[in-house]
Amino acid sequence: MTEHQVATSVLVIGTGGAGLRAAIELAERGVDVTVVGKRPKGDAHTALAAGGINAALATMDPADTWQQHAADTIKESYLLANPDIVRTVAEQAPRGIADLERYGMPFAREDDGRISQRFFGAHTFRRTSFAGDYTGLEIQRTLVNRAAQLNIPILDSCYVTRILVQDNVVFGAYGFDLGTGRRYVFHADVVILAAGGHTRIWRRTSSRRDENTGDSFRLAVLAGGRIRDPELVQFHPSGLLEPENAAGTLVSEAARGEGGVLTNALGERFMARYDPQRMELSTRDRVALAAYTEIKEGRGTPNGGVWLDVSHLPREQIMQRLPRVYQTLLELQMKDITQQPVEIAPTAHYSMGGVWVAPADHSTGVEGLYAIGEASSGLHGANRLGGNSLIELLVYGRIVGEAAAEYSAQLTAQRRSQEAVAEARSEVDSLLAADGQENVRALQRSLRNTMTEHAGVVRDEAGLRKGLAELDDLEARIADVGVHPDLAGYQDLAHAFDLLSSALSARATLECALERRETRGCHNRSDHPDLDPAQQVNLVWAGPGQVAREEIPPVPQEIAALMRDVDTAGKLVE
Repeated sequence: MTEHQVATSVLVIGTGGAGLRAAIELAERGVDVTVVGKRPKGDAHTALAAGGINAALATMDPADTWQQHAADTIKESYLLANPDIVRTVAEQAPRGIADLERYGMPFAREDDGRISQRFFGAHTFRRTSFAGDYTGLEIQRTLVNRAAQLNIPILDSCYVTRILVQDNVVFGAYGFDLGTGRRYVFHADVVILAAGGHTRIWRRTSSRRDENTGDSFRLAVLAGGRIRDPELVQFHPSGLLEPENAAGTLVSEAARGEGGVLTNALGERFMARYDPQRMELSTRDRVALAAYTEIKEGRGTPNGGVWLDVSHLPREQIMQRLPRVYQTLLELQMKDITQQPVEIAPTAHYSMGGVWVAPADHSTGVEGLYAIGEASSGLHGANRLGGNSLIELLVYGRIVGEAAAEYSAQLTAQRRSQEAVAEARSEVDSLLAADGQENVRALQRSLRNTMTEHAGVVRDEAGLRKGLAELDDLEARIADVGVHPDLAGYQDLAHAFDLLSSALSARATLECALERRETRGCHNRSDHPDLDPAQQVNLVWAGPGQVAREEIPPVPQEIAALMRDVDTAGKLVE
């Protein structure tokens, strides 16, 4: 098959908010940029983000500052966040909001025109700006519109299989068209990896079936990058249980922010047992663990969940503040949330770890390769504050766009490797020729079952080792897959690559979860129920069996002074 050659100064992989913001920065600087992705640009994962975007604007609470935002973020990260990355995001967050305003983002506003801000769990002040309960969708639309104004080329039916590297220097990427199978060789000075996280490797997840399958992890590792803290995965407290094909679909945290209550099958408001001060406005990790514990101890609903109830709120408030939650439940379950409670359970929601990046510019250690958004790591530690990921996209999207422009401008030549292109070509050829007995979708399901069973909300050594043994068996079976493109396109080939990415991500997650012998934030080890100060380190995975410990820089005094102690009470499960 002939390969279509595309030359561009900067290639962005991923059509979500992070990738688009970087591309916009580059285009505004007059740099040649091309964006590729496997999902339609209007429906990238960013569009699902519901509740809001954080910045210490002080429009509602004048006492709020970027320092307090940083302190809240580090405290809730259980001291695993990188203070330099946190400072950058908190300090530059207002500029990120201003950028969105400049692009035409329709934020909710107070009567006097101020941007309205609301509380999200565990923030000291109201600092979450929003647009109804579909903030991510509006951000995505705003960025897509700005990209169109700048005539940025976006190929959103292109699956990237490899980043092309010669002597630890990037020179492009290889991929294929999901519809026609047409091959692409992209020649680029810089590659920006913005292809999301790995939450789809669990059975119940807020991601759709073809996204967040760990593509960023595999692309980075094969290019010579490393993965930091893959075991730190946020389980969002409120995922739907039915219908089965939509299991894990998120009910926005805004439902709790607006005054929703959580009850078990006995009608008890169970958060009183786990965080009596903050109740339903507690941190995500604690609410998820509380719900998990209620279900595990037999106080769950008939389908194995808990109840989230907003029916006591005024109907007008629900329709104005939670329109998307209302619409989703009507469409999926024919349920009117103004009248009835919703059955929910924890769902794999966000990869807080990701590709290792340097704080200053999110470079990866591979020259010319950067990672941003959920693909990257360092901001969230062991618990992510709601609303922080959307602002991270804007802050580091801009910074990386700027860094990529400077890196590309200083290059005097671009070295390429025919061997690297041949290897990428051969990988696609061999998968297309694969006519084995194993079904890709069935293997993906088995992998998700393994991760749910052995590396879910609560883990232990025996389970993690069993998970690794099951993964060994799965990887042997993956070698015997059959791949069958058809008239509808090359989705089967894409699913095969998704499976390879998922397997690599699962191994990184299981090995680091085994290594982190403590309970900290989202990472609950029932065999190590206490937080261990000696494990206040990041775990960096460089391939099977290669886990290194990385020291975290100290927290600056001006931020440390604003932090309350991380309370670990109520963390024990078994």
